Amino acid sequence: MGNKQEELETCVRLQGYDLIGITEMWWDRSYDWSVGMEGYRLFRKDRQGRRGGGIALYISDQLECMELHLGMEEELTKSLWVRIKGSAGAGDIIVGVCYRPPGQGDRADEALYRQIGAASRSQALVLMGDFNHPDICWRDNAAERKQSRKFLECVDDNFLLQVTEEPTRRGAMLDLILTNKEGLVGDVKLKGSLGCSDHKMVEFRILRAARRAHSKLTTLGFRRADFGLLRDLLGRLPWDKALEGGGAQNSWLIFKGHLLQAQERCIPAKRKSSKSTKRPPWMNKELLGKVKQKKGSLQRVELRAGSLGRIQRNCPSSQGAGEESQSPDRN
Repeated sequence: MGNKQEELETCVRLQGYDLIGITEMWWDRSYDWSVGMEGYRLFRKDRQGRRGGGIALYISDQLECMELHLGMEEELTKSLWVRIKGSAGAGDIIVGVCYRPPGQGDRADEALYRQIGAASRSQALVLMGDFNHPDICWRDNAAERKQSRKFLECVDDNFLLQVTEEPTRRGAMLDLILTNKEGLVGDVKLKGSLGCSDHKMVEFRILRAARRAHSKLTTLGFRRADFGLLRDLLGRLPWDKALEGGGAQNSWLIFKGHLLQAQERCIPAKRKSSKSTKRPPWMNKELLGKVKQKKGSLQRVELRAGSLGRIQRNCPSSQGAGEESQSPDRN
């Protein structure tokens, strides 16, 4: 993500997303310290041997989830799969993220199709990603290129529905959302791009309840603390005598023990809230204003290009079918 990380986090905090899928991000181990987001669990698969092409999935830590390994030549594909625990009686949801490079070979394609087939046997599947098939006409379920027709066969064989309806990059519908259950995905909208990416972000809602995890962590309830009693308890102790001749380490342990005893009496513990975390300190009014200004500019540009967009939405042309994406990453 690089220079887009802070903008991504700002967008996430403002919208309160439960899931954030990212394709073709430029991460490696040197980014480990900077890509985490408070309140989210990160699953990622970096591209080995070169930059670009990796994928990532942030999932709210309020949701119970685990990564799945489908065991079908996973090293060949840029895909990852996570099972999200459903609420009582609702069933689990499988969420997948995929990036298919424009020049991907037949062997990697077949491995991906086997993974999709296995995941499709679940009760509820949502697969999102950049599949790089610009020549597919989803209205007619047709394509010019052999690789694209093979992908359409995979979609049909596994009874998947494709719910993205508008072009996501330069008039082509590259970023797709696939599901195996009608009515599972709704409110699909295209948003502005992240940073200087030439792909639009796709926002959608999964219309099924997921199990929310209850936090078992506790914290100190300082608002109900009795600081007067705390000062009194610590002030009564003969510190000179208690710490005499003990050395630094021994003295620290003695002090810590008395402090924790006093704390237990004076400051009640409470369960840590599992609600979304507050905005980070750097997310000030000036930054939020810039974000709104950018959104307004993008909306004006889209309105001016509306008539052209309506023409291109029906069927993307095959021109540029082999064109590789120039954007390093996107949501």
